[in-house]
Amino acid sequence: QVQLVESGGGLVQAGGSLRLSCSASKSIFSVSAMAWYRQAPGKPRLWVAHVTNGGSTYYADSVKGRFTISRDNAKNTVYLQMNSLKPEDTAVYYCNAGQGGSTYYTPGYYWGQGTQVTVSS
Repeated sequence: QVQLVESGGGLVQAGGSLRLSCSASKSIFSVSAMAWYRQAPGKPRLWVAHVTNGGSTYYADSVKGRFTISRDNAKNTVYLQMNSLKPEDTAVYYCNAGQGGSTYYTPGYYWGQGTQVTVSS
């Protein structure tokens, strides 16, 4: 059974930091690019960042320079380090296992349950 389980969300003041984790089933982690998406209330789910199997990373302009995505292949885990958080970063954050390269990310079928990040001003 494929599973993606996020953790690490919470409430933080503007300018603060959080680190999200997503633990994935080995069967899917080893063959997938891994991504983080986020969805604010009433808004569509948007791509935030992805990391390829080879470790290359790509970011949305809105988070570039503040967020860092990484993967630990030994632990089947992908992380999202979020620094200099802003109120507009408030959303439910989801991880996804899919296919990605330098110019695209195609989400796969499996999603985590999401973790809430709330940034207060």
